[in-house]
Amino acid sequence: MQNNVLTNNEIINKVVSHGKEMMWSMVEYKELRMAYNCAIKEVQTRLENLSIEFNIKHKRNPINSISSRLKRTESIVKKLTSKNLPFTLPNMEKYVNDVAGIRVICLYIDDIYLIAEALLKQDDITLLTEKDYIKNPKSNGYRSLHLLIEIPIYLAEGKKSMKVEVQIRTIAMDFWAQLEHQMKYKKAINNVSSVNQALLQCANTIADTDLKMLKIRQQIEAAEDIPTEDELLMERFRKLDIPFK
Repeated sequence: MQNNVLTNNEIINKVVSHGKEMMWSMVEYKELRMAYNCAIKEVQTRLENLSIEFNIKHKRNPINSISSRLKRTESIVKKLTSKNLPFTLPNMEKYVNDVAGIRVICLYIDDIYLIAEALLKQDDITLLTEKDYIKNPKSNGYRSLHLLIEIPIYLAEGKKSMKVEVQIRTIAMDFWAQLEHQMKYKKAINNVSSVNQALLQCANTIADTDLKMLKIRQQIEAAEDIPTEDELLMERFRKLDIPFK
């Protein structure tokens, strides 16, 4: 009788212990997401500071908009499952590179590389990988520059290095990517191959338009007179009261 009581107590203890482990895992997962969110804010602040600098010091700002997102738990689980990996925090940190994501939208193709260079010049940012889908588009026509960077965040317990994926693309590239993303998740599409072919044609047309717009801007700039030192000073002087945003 005593043995049965002890066995039952052991079972209860194991259940309680397992419950505590689950609770701790949930707490640690929440704290890790907080760290990723802090990393997003850190990178976004760096980019917003660059945008302010361009507004104040230069004739035009290459940054049209900045947005961010923290990958949903469901998407993280799906990505790990697709890699035949269990959902654990170490696996999440090691194998899911886009938990924290920043998207920068530009006006022209050369702006993309200008912004990437300015961001990577910062000495506490480390470039882990670069995928240039502009020079080497995906087979479906997708174009964008993807930078996987590592940046430090500072918490009460100390410094922690976090990975953030930065996507930089033009307005036209973003327009195509958003529409393609919506269509990809439609449950039933007739003539999928013809739709994909049409999307590829649109991507190529948009890419051609991006190049033409860049050349037009460059032609206009080349035709402009080189400003004198006094003209440059007056241009900067006119921006004295531009708000810092």
